[in-house]
Amino acid sequence: MTGIDPIHIVGGGLAGSEAAWQIAEGGHRVVLHEMRPVRATDAHQSQDLAELVCSNSFRSDDANGNAVGLLHQEMRTLGSLIMRAADANQVPAGGALAVDRDGFAAAVTAALEGHPNVTIVREEVDGLPPAEWGDAIVATGPLTSPALADAIARVTGADSLAFFDAIAPIVHRDSIDMDKAWFQSRYDKAGPGGTGADYLNCPMNREQYDAFIQALIEGEKTSFKEWEASTPYFDGCLPIEVMAERGPETLRHGPMKPVGLTNPHDPTVKACAIVQLRQDNALGTLYNMVGFQTKLKHAEQVRVFRTIPGLENAEFARLGGLHRNTYLDSPRLLDATLRLKAAPRLRFAGQITGCEGYVESSAIGLMAGRFAVADRAGTPLAPLPQTTALGALIAHITGGHILTEEEAGKPRSFQPMNVNFGLFPPLDHAPRNETGKRLRGPEKAALKRRALTDRARADLAAWLGDDAPRVAAE
Repeated sequence: MTGIDPIHIVGGGLAGSEAAWQIAEGGHRVVLHEMRPVRATDAHQSQDLAELVCSNSFRSDDANGNAVGLLHQEMRTLGSLIMRAADANQVPAGGALAVDRDGFAAAVTAALEGHPNVTIVREEVDGLPPAEWGDAIVATGPLTSPALADAIARVTGADSLAFFDAIAPIVHRDSIDMDKAWFQSRYDKAGPGGTGADYLNCPMNREQYDAFIQALIEGEKTSFKEWEASTPYFDGCLPIEVMAERGPETLRHGPMKPVGLTNPHDPTVKACAIVQLRQDNALGTLYNMVGFQTKLKHAEQVRVFRTIPGLENAEFARLGGLHRNTYLDSPRLLDATLRLKAAPRLRFAGQITGCEGYVESSAIGLMAGRFAVADRAGTPLAPLPQTTALGALIAHITGGHILTEEEAGKPRSFQPMNVNFGLFPPLDHAPRNETGKRLRGPEKAALKRRALTDRARADLAAWLGDDAPRVAAE
């Protein structure tokens, strides 16, 4: 173990837990400060570290054709605790990596509690980490306490931005009517730990769908506080009723699209729309309503969602909800290694930096931990290639997206972002087939994704250098 003084981390969510693991595995002492259970939040339900408060899905695990799947692979290569716990607690979810949320959080908590270099302190840090702590990482997530948010705003001279994030309901499996619902993954696609029949599907005809859309729009919603009224939503996690308000066909071309599915109860009839539910725990007793994050009041959720065929008698283990997410104007406030420009001893990680998603938050925590270890050793890391998923995500957060007012014709605006291939530098050459012919359509898109992921793996290996075989083995 090296380093006399520990590195402090504020926040025991996904990013903070991953950062703590990377620092501890790097041979340094780390003190992880988590305010639960001393102070509760509006979204968490347990005392475990890395608790999942929204979906239980880490999204696609396809490392050759999907940016988030590539990010999974890169994190595994770098010894991610979050990915190790996810792999050990996966549940069937088609092509996605979904987890038993309780088992996952318990595994992360046990690993950190059992590490000799980690000390966990259950207390609220109600201001910036004090100067006597020295190096520190703030990973307080989207539910950063008001006191800490105010302290950050004071030292940066800039207000934090905010958006709303909504939580989808969870249904007891034995309350779903299987005379109407059926198991099937879209296009029968089998994913990690799955069989190709990993989702529960509830079909709607046109009349049922139209009535459902109307009920969503007319249902009584959670009211906003005055200071929340102008806070924008993140487009990747819109409440289902907000999507419905954008047009009557929006949902059946989004989370309720009926393609790739055949109803075995009536195979000759094509559904107008289909609600999918994904397994939420290892026992298979709980199912999450996919894409059904909502700000409907609880009684309205029960009334409206029980109009879905197969869910007429649904019993809900958890109803949907809405919480305010706070994040920094990171391109202005953070440097390329996630340090606060106004106070370089502080790093930020996770959703508070403006990334979106479990995997992305964990990935930023992973790199914040590695940057901290490198600084403590006096050997700063070379910048990550932007051709990698990790590098592309950090480049977006630390300024790659910004346009000047003159270029954009409007003030700068930083918005949360999931990892995607749009953040990667373009390929040097257009993909071609084996005969050298340029491709078009789906074949071109698939070959381009494979070329991007192959380039990313090669560039990450080059960045790791001599450490690549050792890290991959671990």
